[in-house]
Amino acid sequence: MRFAVAERDAALAEAAGEVLAKQAGAEQIRAGWPGGRAESVDAVWRTLAGVGVTGPLVPENLGLGLDENALPPLMETLGRSGLPVPAAETIAVAAPLLAAAGSPQLPAVLSGSALLTVSLAPGAPVPFAARADLIAVPVGDGLRLYARDEVEIDPVGSVDGSRRLARVRTPVGGGLLLAEGPAELAVAYGRGVLATAALLVGLAERMLELTVAHVRERHQFGVPVGSFQAVKHALADVELAVRFARPAVLAAGWAQAAGDPEAAVRTSMAKVLASEAARQAARTAIQCHGAMGYTTEYDLHLYAKRAWALASDWGGPAQHRESIARRLGLTGVADIVREGAGT
Repeated sequence: MRFAVAERDAALAEAAGEVLAKQAGAEQIRAGWPGGRAESVDAVWRTLAGVGVTGPLVPENLGLGLDENALPPLMETLGRSGLPVPAAETIAVAAPLLAAAGSPQLPAVLSGSALLTVSLAPGAPVPFAARADLIAVPVGDGLRLYARDEVEIDPVGSVDGSRRLARVRTPVGGGLLLAEGPAELAVAYGRGVLATAALLVGLAERMLELTVAHVRERHQFGVPVGSFQAVKHALADVELAVRFARPAVLAAGWAQAAGDPEAAVRTSMAKVLASEAARQAARTAIQCHGAMGYTTEYDLHLYAKRAWALASDWGGPAQHRESIARRLGLTGVADIVREGAGT
């Protein structure tokens, strides 16, 4: 099956790309780490919100009124930039839930003046919770929204410090109910997985571009490093992995928008392929950069660390392989996958 991005979806991604090209560089990514000037990141986020980035899945009377097909191109563009914002959490998951719940905080979220994050994993550290204004977390059988001053926040470390992870403790009672029951939570989870997969494709592509540029300029024995066959093959393998992952993500977006019965399987497949492509891109990029690639101060690590973190977020490859196996009735295979992952 061939997939093409609709004109309106491409236009949104293009508008976001123009903003990011002008305002988001490595300095903005570093600003998102502890001790950095997070306000410069927030300024870019507000500009992105101004072109509609925060509301593609919000009904047209409040947002853009698009469907899940808009997520892959937009999230891939955001992933390429590496901007440290809760893009998947806000755009794909929380904003449409706030709209459905009639939350009074929605205008602030859509304008980018209030930073919103969400997690559907009970008890797990919540990305960006250490600096978000609004936080949605599972409570009982539902997902509830809290203001920052309503919860207790304990920051925790992460391989990607710009994600500002924190554990969140909620009070007894309170909070705005955003989703309840397995069906509603499954829709929200699927959107989060889809958006994260698309972010990973963008990150993989960005690391590949950085590495191709480097091996063209770096010379050894009087010739570009990129002329060596081993380097060519390694980078070609990354390109192939990205080319396999991208259509899988597009297919998952189509399946969710169309209500396809296999949407969950397609979404898990997209996350597996995107996670592995990004991990391969990071590993190959660091290797091809040589000793410089292992220097954490080098810009490449800003993208690699984000890829490592997102590859495990919203379910890692082993978890999604097991999910696919179970949905296909391959229970024996699922058990093998789980045991191989050490779970």
